[in-house]
Amino acid sequence: MSNGAVYVVDTSALMDWHDRYYPTDVFPTLVTHVDSLIADSRLMSVELVHDEVTKMGSATLQSWAKRRKSIFDPTKNHLVQALAIEGQYPALKDPNAQFDEADAYVIALAQIQGAVVVTAETPAAHKRKPKRAMYIPDVCAALGMACISNLGMMRREGWGL
Repeated sequence: MSNGAVYVVDTSALMDWHDRYYPTDVFPTLVTHVDSLIADSRLMSVELVHDEVTKMGSATLQSWAKRRKSIFDPTKNHLVQALAIEGQYPALKDPNAQFDEADAYVIALAQIQGAVVVTAETPAAHKRKPKRAMYIPDVCAALGMACISNLGMMRREGWGL
């Protein structure tokens, strides 16, 4: 029961899937479902997410991402849009980040593709002590874009596990 939506995934969504809540050894059919979205060009991400997965993801997630490198769109394809988002919503950037963050780039690619953002982040208002004033769901809401969790994507796609 596909709805035809295109999804752009954030690092946190991939890490939640592989490393936290839906590990592939317990939920092996998720890989099949996700690979089907990839084959249909309905699931993608940005190069900076691949970089973050390489730095912070589990060995399993790193291996998965390496085998699917083609889903990670090059930064140059959405750089202008991402910089505009960072300029419009400077509170999205983590002031303590030591490397480029993928958040604005994920949102930019989703804007360009008319896609749904998939993230494990929650809005700043839902956090007890947020490190910054805006997160991906806050910016998506401000821009009128759909932003869901992994579970939201599974429900939209009708994946009964």
